[in-house]
Amino acid sequence: MIDDRQRALLPNGLQDLLPPDAAFEAQTIERLMAHFAAEGYARVKPPLVEFEDSLLTGPGRLLAAQIFRVMDPVSQRMMGVRADMTPQLARIAATRLAHAARPLRLSYAGQVLRVRGGMLRPERQFAQVGIELIGAPEPTADAEVVRLAAEALTGIGVKGLTIDLNLPTMVDVVAEAFGLPTDQLGPLREALDRKDPTAVAELAGAAAPLYAGLLDAAGIAAEALARLDALELPAEARRLVAMVADVVRVIDLADLDAQVTIDPIEHRGLDYQTGVSFSLFAAGVRGELGSGGRYVAGADQNGGGEPATGFSLYMDSVLRAIDAPVRPRHLYLPFGCGPVAGRTFRADGWITVQGLAPETDPVAEARAQGCSHILRGADAIPLDAIDIRGA
Repeated sequence: MIDDRQRALLPNGLQDLLPPDAAFEAQTIERLMAHFAAEGYARVKPPLVEFEDSLLTGPGRLLAAQIFRVMDPVSQRMMGVRADMTPQLARIAATRLAHAARPLRLSYAGQVLRVRGGMLRPERQFAQVGIELIGAPEPTADAEVVRLAAEALTGIGVKGLTIDLNLPTMVDVVAEAFGLPTDQLGPLREALDRKDPTAVAELAGAAAPLYAGLLDAAGIAAEALARLDALELPAEARRLVAMVADVVRVIDLADLDAQVTIDPIEHRGLDYQTGVSFSLFAAGVRGELGSGGRYVAGADQNGGGEPATGFSLYMDSVLRAIDAPVRPRHLYLPFGCGPVAGRTFRADGWITVQGLAPETDPVAEARAQGCSHILRGADAIPLDAIDIRGA
């Protein structure tokens, strides 16, 4: 027989969210969603499970190893539990909302499940919240998405926010301009990710000085842009720098309470991204608060699709970056109080707890129920002001 201790055990990376944390997460998600709605992003709700081939299109291809799979007993087709909601939004835009006006602004919130966690985020199930801006190729779309992510986070109380802007296609663009063999790109990216100038010099040949300059350019946005402007970049690389500069200008105009950095060759393994990407961090908080960037929505193995950009916030990290709310006042209504006794208090923001059976000691029961006050007549009396000896 399984005892209570065994039943309380959960698989690695999964956890119960208990009071008051579960309510805090739900309230924070709704605050974020209200922020997105105020800027024209309409909420959609895709299913938790869908056919595997739908989940593995476009950006979903890179998450194939993270998807739990199950056979649908009705259709006899393989289904997958979503590991990320972005592919689902791309599917909705390309099918059910194919004829909706562009640009299409969508928002979402829901749980995702992954086969394994990472070093910085060991959680395998967590709430994901985000937006997608689909059908807008302009740099102003990238700027809107970055600004909205930062404003939403600072709006819920995140402090010490850093926006790290990246150009994940920069490595390929420079490699193509210098004619580097494609089989060298993988090792070259790994060397650049390690910030290993010796390995970069061995792999990049004539492009090594330029890659070294790109490595050195990383830093605070204004300084990074100045260093990038001083490099002799190929035309396409110069266009990428102009794109990230546009994003920085919009962020500056928005007067955000955030530090902006640029790392022009960081790509964090997101090979599907096609333009400006970004990650969000908070001082002293483990893991990314979120990430996003430009990609092609609805693309398949034959290409196609439409330009898109967006971001996802990871609520497990976000909640670590904000202060817990002040606990609302809890009022105990002793047994025998009528059903309307607490109505006025609830309207004023109190939480009321109704006694369900006659109490030998109402004050002790109020304390046991986690209340700070007890109803005496028409008044809420603080428990700390009551003499338990009978006053």
